[in-house]
Amino acid sequence: MNWLLADDIIKRALNEDLSYGDITTNAIVEEGKNAAVDLICKEDGVIAGLEIFKRVFVILGNAEVKLYVQDGTLVHKGEKIGEIYGDTRTLLSGERVALNFLQRMSGIATLTGKFVEKLAGTNVKLLDTRKTTPNMRLFEKYAVKIGGGVNHRFGLNDGILIKDNHIDAAGGIKNAIEAVRKNAPFVRKIEVEVENLDQLQEALEAKADIIMLDNMDIETLKASVRIIDGKAETEASGNVTLDTIQAIAKTGVDYISTGALNHSFKALDLSMKNLSYF
Repeated sequence: MNWLLADDIIKRALNEDLSYGDITTNAIVEEGKNAAVDLICKEDGVIAGLEIFKRVFVILGNAEVKLYVQDGTLVHKGEKIGEIYGDTRTLLSGERVALNFLQRMSGIATLTGKFVEKLAGTNVKLLDTRKTTPNMRLFEKYAVKIGGGVNHRFGLNDGILIKDNHIDAAGGIKNAIEAVRKNAPFVRKIEVEVENLDQLQEALEAKADIIMLDNMDIETLKASVRIIDGKAETEASGNVTLDTIQAIAKTGVDYISTGALNHSFKALDLSMKNLSYF
């Protein structure tokens, strides 16, 4: 985890919520009064983001978090997974931001785990995409890893992926790959997106390292894998759901990517309950 970036994200979230203070809490709770509160699961799922949750209270100050589980743990409804104690104002003012991070990251990890389960018994790896919540990519891609997935490129600067608009801009796949080989760092693999068998053949002739088979039906995927025959790594993308992923995996592709992990998850229901003074 890049903690400089993580802290910046957390501080911006806190500033969004607390830019002018917490007028409700400050009106009700006297300064300097300490309390403890439980972190409770309200449904089953894979927990992810506990250190981010904890970091919210560290940044606010005058509070500590005791955790009973680790990221990646399958937690259950009604389970107490942690306790937060310290200054009551800190506990109440940080509650929503801390839970927002933890619930969303746990939701992503839980959904990722469901997709990974569907790939059991295969050698196919599940990839995420850049279809993340703006400014939350660090946390969301971390949650994918916790759920058992593999991160695709983090940003535009750490991987070459020639997509349809790049191909149009270059005047074809061959031209696009030649331009990349001429102008981009040679240590990077070249991945190109293709939508049909003609484009696939062009990508093979230009010696792409990875070929993304985009929005192809099962029969076309099978044909593509046969044609490629190990000459490039293969990634299937598009229309990937829990219902379709097993059939896609059986076509013989190396990777399956889906944006659903980061844009179609359900936040895991978690709560801070049972506050008591001490």
